[in-house]
Amino acid sequence: MSFANPEYVLAVPDLAASTAWWCEVMGFTLSFEAEGWSFLSRGGFALRLGECPDAIPVQDLGDHQFFAFVFVEDVDAVHREIAAKGAQILVPPRSQPWGYREMAVRTPDGHRFMVAQDVSDSA
Repeated sequence: MSFANPEYVLAVPDLAASTAWWCEVMGFTLSFEAEGWSFLSRGGFALRLGECPDAIPVQDLGDHQFFAFVFVEDVDAVHREIAAKGAQILVPPRSQPWGYREMAVRTPDGHRFMVAQDVSDSA
């Protein structure tokens, strides 16, 4: 049996601000709200934001707090789109020896994630 349809869950200190960033900068759509929660999606990437104002700040969790590695068809196009809207790009798109072209992004709350394109068949 395989796992399917992951949904990522992030604790955020200010739900309204985080929801706005994911929608305005990252191009997500708000699909559902409940007290203390926002459910967002873009394509097959589903995200639940939970308001936790007293949680340990993400930056205090250490160096490897990446929460997702998501694939897209064109990482350079995504880079241009979100960089133009003010996203903090930690690592711009670059080709890796394992066959991915990938970039790293940080949210205003400090969460980090990778966006990648499989280029292993490209030459």
